[in-house]
Amino acid sequence: MPIDLSVFGNKLQRYREQRQLTLDELVPGTGIAVERLTGFETGTTTPTGDEVLILADFFQCDYRFFVSNEKLAAFEQTESLYRRFGSEFSKKDRSSIQEFFFLCECEAFLMAELKREVEYFSFTPLGTFFKGHGDQAAAALRKHFKYAPNAVPSDVYADFRRLGFHVFRRSLENSNISGLTIQHPSAGTCILVNYSEDIYRQRFTAAHEGGHGILDRNDDVIVSFSNKTPDLVETRANTFASRYLLPVKIARQIPVRQWNRAEIVRWASQFKVSTTMLSIALKEAKIIDENTAKDLRQARVPAHEKIDPELANLDGRLVARKEELLSRGLSAFYVGLCLEAWTRGIVSASRVAEMLLVDDFELWDIAELFGLTPATQ
Repeated sequence: MPIDLSVFGNKLQRYREQRQLTLDELVPGTGIAVERLTGFETGTTTPTGDEVLILADFFQCDYRFFVSNEKLAAFEQTESLYRRFGSEFSKKDRSSIQEFFFLCECEAFLMAELKREVEYFSFTPLGTFFKGHGDQAAAALRKHFKYAPNAVPSDVYADFRRLGFHVFRRSLENSNISGLTIQHPSAGTCILVNYSEDIYRQRFTAAHEGGHGILDRNDDVIVSFSNKTPDLVETRANTFASRYLLPVKIARQIPVRQWNRAEIVRWASQFKVSTTMLSIALKEAKIIDENTAKDLRQARVPAHEKIDPELANLDGRLVARKEELLSRGLSAFYVGLCLEAWTRGIVSASRVAEMLLVDDFELWDIAELFGLTPATQ
């Protein structure tokens, strides 16, 4: 099928500009001369098949995106993202987000190939009160997962993956961005949590973005900021996260007669939430007043008491290595999918390395870390 040079050039230029790259900066990563790249963008030079593949590999998208009208990449979503919030994302963060989409697309592919089923969950809010929507949705999801009334979710990331949401954590340079939710045209709901945040904050952000995935499916792009006054949509997602992680009913049952900083730290640690979130739950349960809540929020759970659910029960070396992988977006869930597909012969070693954003040498290091050795492959 002949390539429409105008469409190809337009997509290439727009993708390049989204990443804030010059034509000269494409040369080292693609090996394509700047004169040819210029010709591609102006529609005067026809790319070879290999050049299309090289550019698709560089931008981490399906090559068919460049040569067809199929919506195979989150191209329109990223355009909307940077048009609305462009000043918030550095060049490095834009690269990280591109890799995030690539991981989501790979995860969707792997789950389909491995025939991993996801749970169907649908929620329709009642009334027009946004906080009420968040409360209702949280109760409905807890019921769906059969959580006991006094149960606290231990791994919120795993919960939303059960719904088919693609949840990745990735360090972003902009610390004011807590997370984002994107409706990918082929992969579905994709959630990015800023790994630079506190562990408990990441947990809350995952639930918050999960709320967006449930309640705001018609919005292609949602960015959550930690430094901005929440609007109604953000307030609803905050309510969902709070009620999902710690319903008011549980807060009312905490056996504490007199709340102080020591008690807020002890119970926040037990519930794996911040002292701010717990103090808000106590205030909304009418257990403490605003002045007490302000005082309790000054206390902090010590960092050494906060355990990441994806790093639990590991020794020191494994914790450090897996933590480094998590910061790059490589969750244990995702790595497990990649290695299972490899051992079952669904994908090659080189394809797995590409999916894990590593070279062949580091692939074997990761495989060994997760219990797969050359002898077992």
